[in-house]
Amino acid sequence: MIPEDHLKVLRRLYERLKDSDVDWAVTGSLGFALQGVPVEPHDIDIQTDREGAYEIERLFSEFVVRQVKFRESERIRSHFGALRIDGIEVEIMGNLQKKVKGEWEQPVDVRRYRRFVEIEGMKIPVLDLEYEYQAYLKLGRVERAEMLRKFLEERGD
Repeated sequence: MIPEDHLKVLRRLYERLKDSDVDWAVTGSLGFALQGVPVEPHDIDIQTDREGAYEIERLFSEFVVRQVKFRESERIRSHFGALRIDGIEVEIMGNLQKKVKGEWEQPVDVRRYRRFVEIEGMKIPVLDLEYEYQAYLKLGRVERAEMLRKFLEERGD
């Protein structure tokens, strides 16, 4: 079940992004919930390319709480930023890269792993759950990966 406040913010994102050139997808818990995984989303995570991250920041400039800039941690690097819309945090990730066995992978091509989910008249791009499962495994987030694996098995994927 997707909380009503998340749906409202998702609609605001969708309305501004649907006619833009930004290749984007909802990822994380909301992306899972949109595909039927029984999780409760707490924020909205958007994955895009480098240019898309800065364009989303521009399109939603009145909501920026953390400017998009390149940030790197031990396992992940990206052009990260954040918005706060109606009390909901929206994390922006552009050109996301994961470090696997000491090497940085190529940035994620959102278009390659994107599928669309229809909800309340919107066609929302989400990242495929099999891709998400593999990504969480690579990041060592075994509990989350296992939850996705079980869901995919039960669904028959």
